[in-house]
Amino acid sequence: MRIAAIIVAAGRGSRAGGGLPKQWRHIAGRPVADWTVQAFASHPAISQVVLVHHADDMELAAPLLALPGVTGVHGGDTRNGSVRNGLEALADTAPDLVLIHDVARPCVPASVIDAVIDALSDAPGAAPALPVTDALWRGDHGQVSGVQDRTGLFRAQTPQGFRFADLLAAHRAFQGDAADDVQVARAAGLSVQIVDGHEDNLKITHPGDFDRAEKILRGQMDIRLGNGYDVHRFGDGDHVILCGVKIPHGRGLQGHSDADVGMHAVTDALYGALAEGDIGRHFPPSDPQWKGAASEIFLRHAADLVRERGFQISNIDCTLVCEYPKVGPHAAAMQAEMARIMGLTPDRVSIKATTSERLGFTGREEGIAALATAALVKL
Repeated sequence: MRIAAIIVAAGRGSRAGGGLPKQWRHIAGRPVADWTVQAFASHPAISQVVLVHHADDMELAAPLLALPGVTGVHGGDTRNGSVRNGLEALADTAPDLVLIHDVARPCVPASVIDAVIDALSDAPGAAPALPVTDALWRGDHGQVSGVQDRTGLFRAQTPQGFRFADLLAAHRAFQGDAADDVQVARAAGLSVQIVDGHEDNLKITHPGDFDRAEKILRGQMDIRLGNGYDVHRFGDGDHVILCGVKIPHGRGLQGHSDADVGMHAVTDALYGALAEGDIGRHFPPSDPQWKGAASEIFLRHAADLVRERGFQISNIDCTLVCEYPKVGPHAAAMQAEMARIMGLTPDRVSIKATTSERLGFTGREEGIAALATAALVKL
């Protein structure tokens, strides 16, 4: 079963203040939209994420649209117009189920996403909500003018989930604007099951909501650091491969695989952050199938394992230690290649080099060493 998520992020968010639309303001070190998109892109049941963004926000959205499985589409004039644009973007390769989520809810727990998906096995629609527990008043000119019975009242949240074909048909038939997709679905005669929402799943609306969301996200953080170190000696050859880039050189690096010392160090840093040993544990050099293997295989395995464990790679820092070849002219290409393999934006990957001032084996040009650090954050 294929499940897609549509993140509605085309609004201007003026009530939140701050000038910049709220989805692009930072909380806990990252844009709101980054937290929200990653919550769905990293969910094991979701195969595709569509970010519906404003046409003016293309540059802001670009880092997220570079992530694996994330695509973008311009929003409409209204919320349900934006949702329909997202649905139409999926129509040619229609998923079985679709979840619609507000970008301004970056703290959505995975348990809420799970509950919506589980409910769709028996219901055409499902949405999270919390029962209203406070007394409700009606007001007029700042004065209490009456009371409202709270029996049967709920505070609606997202994601709101539906069978894709049903929701697309409902949006195509709907006239006017709607508060959410439950309203559109019910207008088409679809029933919607209520599942348990979560107090952390707040919608950032007013300036004070940023502080509350930041406390939630920082409280959820499980940060892991890992270090990697690798060395390969020089031997016969006419090139080296460093961080996925082939560089002409008078000698080659020797090793059981392609001897990409930089990529090996980064791979070990990822394994180390997960307490998963090193490359040798997962790809034993005694196994002939890995002789001459491309190191991309190892790095991709480590990055996939990070996601399977519920983490995301926050950033990578790799230092190559050598006299020659000179790394500077190739650093940008290395950065881009490493980012591609790990499913990151290039600004999360640092590749740099230093010499050892002609000291030691690297100074004598007997080989190249690499050191790497990886930071992982629990989603």
